Amino acid sequence: MKVGIVGMPNAGKSTLFNALTEGGAQTGDYPFTTIEPNVAVAEVPDERLDALVKTLDSSKVTPATIYFHDIAGLVKGASEGEGLGNKFLASIRETDAICHVVRAHDDSGVPHPDGSVHPLRDIETIETELVLSDYEQTERRLERVTKQARSGDAEAIAERDWLEKVRDALAEGRPARSVPAPDGAPDAVRHLQALTSKPMLYVANVDEGDSEVPADLAALAAKHGAVAIALSARIEGELAELDAEEAAEMRASYGVEGESGLSRLVKAAYDLLGLLTFFTAGEQTEAVARSLPRGGTALDAAGTIHTDIADNFIKAEVIDWSELVELGTYSAARDRGLLRIEGRDYVVRDGDVITIKV
Repeated sequence: MKVGIVGMPNAGKSTLFNALTEGGAQTGDYPFTTIEPNVAVAEVPDERLDALVKTLDSSKVTPATIYFHDIAGLVKGASEGEGLGNKFLASIRETDAICHVVRAHDDSGVPHPDGSVHPLRDIETIETELVLSDYEQTERRLERVTKQARSGDAEAIAERDWLEKVRDALAEGRPARSVPAPDGAPDAVRHLQALTSKPMLYVANVDEGDSEVPADLAALAAKHGAVAIALSARIEGELAELDAEEAAEMRASYGVEGESGLSRLVKAAYDLLGLLTFFTAGEQTEAVARSLPRGGTALDAAGTIHTDIADNFIKAEVIDWSELVELGTYSAARDRGLLRIEGRDYVVRDGDVITIKV
């Protein structure tokens, strides 16, 4: 699963990306520092995995991960090619969700491309470009599907009718996600690849010591069914270079309590993608946190491990992670009758520990 980090130039995207990965994406106080999207893998923090590792004395640990793409700053006119906009928009189209970094700090040392800090204006600039790009994409797809519909093909007719509604919504400035997917054309959404159909996470890049999303941004996110969090990209970048104890002390000095902003960001992105975590873990062997779309079955879970395991699936032994940690061993869980036998159609629950039998 891939999350694209977008925003205005100098919003803090690459700084945040570096903090996520402790990597070396080029940063600077001038537009278009990022030309080609940088890609990095961020581990999903999970205290449940830590508990399982300690309980089972695991010899190797593999956390769940998300791919983050650092996409260059967008400007007004991007949908018409301004600032290499078409190339950047194409990079966003390849992602599964959008992380929109919005500048909400007043650091005078970092120039704003529009001359002043105004989070809602910046959001409108970016989302207008996404809507305009989607409108052009919809027009092209509609022209093609309309020709197919003339043959009387039911699926093509359903997709055509849906595309017309999407086009009308975009013309009114509404996102493609505001139009329900058509029952008669199950692949229509995938074919369109609309930018505004992707789930959205707003990240308010606030001043150091702040941890609250600005009220107007929080209201906007709620209105559009999006998620919003606040963090200081610069501070998170500094924290990422420290060990856990030093980072905790530094957070305390800024008055920021609880888990790091990066942990909150990664967890929010994971939830945004509609993922749950199940675990595969043997005693004194490897413990792995694995991602699965919510609603996935035991057979789907087997497929994330290996296609051969899915092909030869017989049954799954399942236990909740907390029960296994409490009892300490699989044999104790089996003796207590808590190690359940499930078939391929079992709907996996977040936190399940699963052993596939083939």
